[in-house]
Amino acid sequence: MFASFFPKLDAPVVLVHGLCGFDRLYAFRRPIKDYFPGIRPALEAAGNRVLPARVSPTAGVAQRAAELKRFIDRELPCEPFHVIGHSMGGLDARYMISRLGMESRVLSLTTIGTPHRGTAFADWGWRRFACVIVPFLRLVGMPHEAFIDLRTDSCRRFNEDVPDSPGVRYFAVAGVCEKPWLGPEWRLPYGIVNRAEGRNDGVVSVASASWGEHTEVWEGDHLNLVNWPNRWARRHGVWQERAPDYGRILRRLSQAGF
Repeated sequence: MFASFFPKLDAPVVLVHGLCGFDRLYAFRRPIKDYFPGIRPALEAAGNRVLPARVSPTAGVAQRAAELKRFIDRELPCEPFHVIGHSMGGLDARYMISRLGMESRVLSLTTIGTPHRGTAFADWGWRRFACVIVPFLRLVGMPHEAFIDLRTDSCRRFNEDVPDSPGVRYFAVAGVCEKPWLGPEWRLPYGIVNRAEGRNDGVVSVASASWGEHTEVWEGDHLNLVNWPNRWARRHGVWQERAPDYGRILRRLSQAGF
């Protein structure tokens, strides 16, 4: 349906999920939910090769980046590729490029709602819930470093230690979740981030998500940026599939010579 919106790139595209994410969920060995629902088939319909990566849901950036590199080395040995990373996935990709020797293979990185400068919601949540979250995750054998790495102080240090690589093209997408997108599930985090940082997607501000040589701003909440429906926007008749927006991402890359 959306194939006409998508150019075919010469190199494959790797999709990277955010905090508490996944590549695809299964029930009884049947796929039931993609993290980027509808986006992979839309890209593939135009002939693109697309690989959704899976990394630890709650590990820190350094560990997730190492897992991402292992996935790519296994699936795309020696091949150049593009990365589209949502939320924390964009930080993982930046670390992988700059600190794990992948700058010669990554052609471009497009971050979607990535908190490059952290998010005030992570600061707020850590102050109030670290005493509950950390023991619980330890009890179930899961790491908790992701919740630290998304704080504004952590991202300030991250940006000092993880410079962009000059041979990689960096682009970004930011989101703005305002009426009629702003349902009750987003009002608390939206208000926290709005007071501290201004316009935001319910988790990450436009200022924090802006990165690289071009930032595009989409209307939508943090999950809608990867095509999860927003029921309030749908009720008001403004929600639509994100596939054409991802078509613009690929078109920009195609126009840049990829």
